[in-house]
Amino acid sequence: MTKIETNKRPAFLEYVRELNGDVELMEALTSSLTAIENLDIIQFKRIGLKTYEKDKWSVHKIIQHLIDWERIWCFRAVIFARGEGTAPDGHDQEIMGKNSNADELPIEQLIDELSIVRQSTIMMFKSFNKEILETNCEFFEYEMPLYMIGYSITAHQIHHFNIIKERYVPLIK
Repeated sequence: MTKIETNKRPAFLEYVRELNGDVELMEALTSSLTAIENLDIIQFKRIGLKTYEKDKWSVHKIIQHLIDWERIWCFRAVIFARGEGTAPDGHDQEIMGKNSNADELPIEQLIDELSIVRQSTIMMFKSFNKEILETNCEFFEYEMPLYMIGYSITAHQIHHFNIIKERYVPLIK
């Protein structure tokens, strides 16, 4: 991964770097798609709508959260790539989770949607040239080159897949 060059360096960018490791953006995106395709649907069905703690999201809602936030990050990427530069500051994930109907949807549908969204993300980032990928993006509390949006998407998935593995999978044993 290229050294992060920003004026603001939120702690989350360091976490993004740590989760992704030293890989190129396209490798991070394609390996994250492979991770989606390798999800154990049978295991997720056994977990069902269980949560490891009261008021935590189900696996269904976590997958929906990944879908929603990937779309938000991609919207931001397009805004900056096209020089429009007025990306909204922030969104409340708790409100979005609360208003999600993910628990009513089959897990297969959610995983399929996440895979399709990731494929679209990969195509979008492939379409950006070096100049666009290095565009400075400043919004909310963040400042980063545009390519870091791609790494943020993959790190977000890694983070939540780790939570599922560590906190949800044990619920079926």
